[in-house]
Amino acid sequence: MAKQGAVRQDRGAADPAKLRSVRGRAIGPDTAEFDRLIHERVRLGIVSALAVNEKLSFNDLKKLLKITDGNLSVHARKLEDANYVSCTKSFEGRVPRTEYRLTAEGRRAIERYLNHMEALIHATREHK
Repeated sequence: MAKQGAVRQDRGAADPAKLRSVRGRAIGPDTAEFDRLIHERVRLGIVSALAVNEKLSFNDLKKLLKITDGNLSVHARKLEDANYVSCTKSFEGRVPRTEYRLTAEGRRAIERYLNHMEALIHATREHK
């Protein structure tokens, strides 16, 4: 759930009048809105890792991305606030365990992001 007072943007299809272009070629409506939340390196790593794994623990993500506890916590929280990932906290004996999963909204967001990047790559290669 988003923090109270947080402003959320609609990440759905864009108004065709607002399409950006690459070297004069319009990018399609599904790729017009660039998701800066996912584009940041650590958050892209988190979302990408969760897209190919059902769930990952805090420690698994930290090792995979080679980042500090604090760095992972801050970026994971931003993704949680956007409802891109869910976080479950539990205990194994007395040891706390934090696990992350990609939400349906997060899966749609990474799909839009990948479509956008593929369109940019295609448009750039077309004009070599």
